Amino acid sequence: MKKQSRWKNVWNVCHLSLLAFTTTFVLTSKVFANEAPPAVLTNNTDSFAKINAVSELAEIQPTDWAFQSLKLLIDRYSLLAGYSDSTFNGNRAMTRYEFAAILATTINRIDKLKSAETANGISQEDLEDLKRLKAEFGKELEVIQGRLDNLENRIESTIQPFSITTKLKGEVLFAVSGVSSGEKVDGSGDSTDSNLTLSSRARLTFDTSFTGKDNLRIRLQASNLPRIDDATGTDMARLAFQSNSNNEFELSVLEYRLPIGEQATVYFEAEGGDLDDFVDPLNPFLSSSSRGAISRFAQRNPIYRQGGGAGVGLVYDFSDSISLSLGYLADDVNDPEVGFGEAEYGAIAQLTLEPSDSFKVGLSYIHSYNSLNTGTGSSRANDPFDDESDAIVAHSFGLQSAIALNNNLNVSGWVGFTRATAMDLPNNPTANIFNWAVTLALIDLGRENSIGGIAIGQPPKVINNDLEVANQEYEDQDTSLHLEAFYRFQVDDNITITPGLVMITNPEHDGNNSTSYIGTIRTTFRF
Repeated sequence: MKKQSRWKNVWNVCHLSLLAFTTTFVLTSKVFANEAPPAVLTNNTDSFAKINAVSELAEIQPTDWAFQSLKLLIDRYSLLAGYSDSTFNGNRAMTRYEFAAILATTINRIDKLKSAETANGISQEDLEDLKRLKAEFGKELEVIQGRLDNLENRIESTIQPFSITTKLKGEVLFAVSGVSSGEKVDGSGDSTDSNLTLSSRARLTFDTSFTGKDNLRIRLQASNLPRIDDATGTDMARLAFQSNSNNEFELSVLEYRLPIGEQATVYFEAEGGDLDDFVDPLNPFLSSSSRGAISRFAQRNPIYRQGGGAGVGLVYDFSDSISLSLGYLADDVNDPEVGFGEAEYGAIAQLTLEPSDSFKVGLSYIHSYNSLNTGTGSSRANDPFDDESDAIVAHSFGLQSAIALNNNLNVSGWVGFTRATAMDLPNNPTANIFNWAVTLALIDLGRENSIGGIAIGQPPKVINNDLEVANQEYEDQDTSLHLEAFYRFQVDDNITITPGLVMITNPEHDGNNSTSYIGTIRTTFRF
């Protein structure tokens, strides 16, 4: 028994010794773990960095000085820099990062107040408290700012840059036209070409934007529309849409426009530019050749036609109600024998005023060289020096206005005056040319988007002239009146049918000529 007892005691001692050794080893390992070799610390830096310190996880209590200071700033300056409901939940604890997010918003808003007129209302004591809060939560503020920067970078990376886009617009026009029978008014003694005709015009317009704000326009056009002026012997009978390329497509417009800042737009015209590209002719319902008036004269003040081709323009909006338009266009500048030095040109300046949404007025000045022929008036008005001058300088003045009397009635009108001088003839003779018109648009007449139009006016007329031909002043003796009526019927969103009639009394401002009548039915397809 004693021997058995002795072995039992030995076993107990060994058991206790092993337990003590194991405990000592574990405790020693934990102590040495805090003094890991540099290599171990270096390899695990990223892992340890992801573990928040205990101080970072600690909550900010409503009784803490930081909490009280921030709440005081928010209440004092009405910042409401709390949660989505614009309230500051001042009765519960929050984490340091939650607190720092509200602090960051508060700092931004106080900075804005400091830069505004209310900067003097922020006390130095409050600024010191804000400085202390920044120091206390500097690390958290830095982390939040970093996350915001990363979020902005991610958003910017997902935003696709503007891609170059091109839009195609198509328009096809068919016209059945005819003129009254009788004698041509050009003095030839020939009869008018009064046979009924069917003709067409097709346009393909490509609009391309490179930035989303600019526009490059390329237009191709093919047509075989008749020269009504040849059929009647006067430009007063010209239609708004007539042209003839024997149905072969040609480049009719090449234009690029881009904004400069918020108020200016620059125009570059390489082909087919018109002065009215730079200005508002203030005849909104009759100016279109495919949807407006059927005659060339009733589209706009003829002085706008004293210039065309290639050039540059600028439109500057001083405000929503005042704009200034400038432009210069010259013809055949691509010809080395002509160039800019010998080219026919027109330069325009127009001040457009819009005192109200229902009233606009435009004051125009045009300086032109050998561009007097507008294709709308008498032969004398188109060339007041009987084809003897090759250097005609003209100064033209225009007054245009448009008044919307109500949603269904618009009245427009203009007067135009031109003083032309033959610079290469003896004594530099001058001629004065005058025109006027009033137009009426009945909007939504009978059907939505349908329009009834009426135009009354005097085509360009030479009212006096220093040049004498056969011992008589080379001026128009009588007065023609242009009377026009049309109705644009809107079949659907893409098709319109426009019957119209033009009557010209005393054609060529000559009382010896019989009244001319021109009728047409214009059908337009747009897609």
